[in-house]
Order: sequence, then C-alpha cells, then structure tokens
Amino acid sequence: MDHPIICFGQQPCGFFPKRFLVAKILTARRLQKEIGGEIVFFFHDSDHDPRETITILQDQHTNQEVSLNFQFENRIQKQFSPLYAKRVLPKWQEKTARQLPNYVQQPLVAEFKEIKCSNVADFCLEMYARMGLLKGVRVARSSAPEFRARAVAVSDYFVDQPYDGEIVRARYRDGKLLLHKGGDRFLEIPSGEFGPEQISPTRDTRFTWMQSVIQCTHYVSGASEQHYINKADAPGVQFVNRQEISDSGKAYTEPG
Repeated sequence: MDHPIICFGQQPCGFFPKRFLVAKILTARRLQKEIGGEIVFFFHDSDHDPRETITILQDQHTNQEVSLNFQFENRIQKQFSPLYAKRVLPKWQEKTARQLPNYVQQPLVAEFKEIKCSNVADFCLEMYARMGLLKGVRVARSSAPEFRARAVAVSDYFVDQPYDGEIVRARYRDGKLLLHKGGDRFLEIPSGEFGPEQISPTRDTRFTWMQSVIQCTHYVSGASEQHYINKADAPGVQFVNRQEISDSGKAYTEPG
C-alpha cells in the first residue's frame, strides 16, 4: 500500500454542512495521520433531492431550532434538477444573510455574504472550503463530465436531460426516462440521445461507479451507507465507520 487513498462521499448537505459530514472528515484526517496517503471527497452533487440541503440551526439566545433551505425558481427545478443545476437566487441569499446573526457567529455570516456561486452545489462546496473543512482534501464531483466519462457503466442509473427549460435527473428504466412524482406515480419525459457524461448512478450502483474512478483503499462510511453498500463489490477496500458525533443531523457552525 504505497499510496493509501482515503475516501468519503456525501451529497451537498446544507449551506453549513451537517455534522455527520464533519465526522467523516475528522475520521479521514485521523486515518491519514496513521497511514499517510491522500483524502478524497466524493462530492455527489448529481443528487436531486432538495431535502439534502436542509440546514438545521439553533437560535443562540432561545435555543429554538429552525430549518432553512435554498429557495428554487420553479417546481420542476426544485423536485427534479440535480443539485449542481439548482440555481441560487440572490434574493434568497440576501434574506438568509439577514437571519443568520440569530444562529451563527459573525465570521460565518460574513463568509456567507461573500459567496458568489450560481448553483446550490457550488455554494455548499464554497462554504465548506471557507470553513476550513477541505484543506488538503481533493474533491471529486459526480457531476464532472470527465469523471463520468471515466466511470464504469452501471445497469441502474439516472440521466441528466433537458426538460421544460431545466436540466432534470430522470431514472432510466426499460428504455424510458422517468421522473418520480411520489408513491407509484411517474412522469415519462422525452428521451433523446445521451452518453456517459449525462449519466449518474443510483444509490445501489453509486459505490461501484465511484470506485471505478477513485480507486480508494479506505472508505469512511456513514451510518446509512453501512447498510446498503455491498462490500463484495469492493474487494481490497477497508471500510471504516465514521466517528460518533452528537446531533449528527444538525448544521456544523464552527468558524474556520
């Protein structure tokens, strides 16, 4: 093991990161001190679920919790566009910046105000970097065309496709592109030509797809990942549980 590659993966998980992401980072840094090598953050910004970016903060005076999230231009974008294609509204950023002093220290408010990013994924990643969480960490994005082009073909996947003025992430099934509308309801959308650069994996094929490019030797897994990653798909990879952290689903708000 001449060059260990320590990887962890996560969707954009709030404009201030959820504490479980920070636990993964801390675990990866601890492991790096023990064995050396590099740390790679597989940033799964192809996910489309708007709930991923809900940011739970606590009032500094009353301790009351509030859930904040990005605002979206329209229903199609909110429900179906991948996170890298959900646009940041300047009015949302201005409004949220006025609220933040109730919940976080002034240095974080200042960093939030200074971010100039056009989409949700970029905004989150820039905030994490400004908080000092990504120092010495290589970021590999699932939305990057060069990453997708190198990834192995998988049998179960989504396709990023233009629809109704937006880019949407549609499930490919039996030759059809489908948008899930809840329950057993799906909307079929027109299917044009597409290639690897438009494809991203499902939950069950994500690790194999990611690993075909990153080739990690160690993977820091979260609580839910421990249940669905098929470790037989990753011979030679050592899986490391992320360290425990309190209030794992709440936002991490320590200034960098």
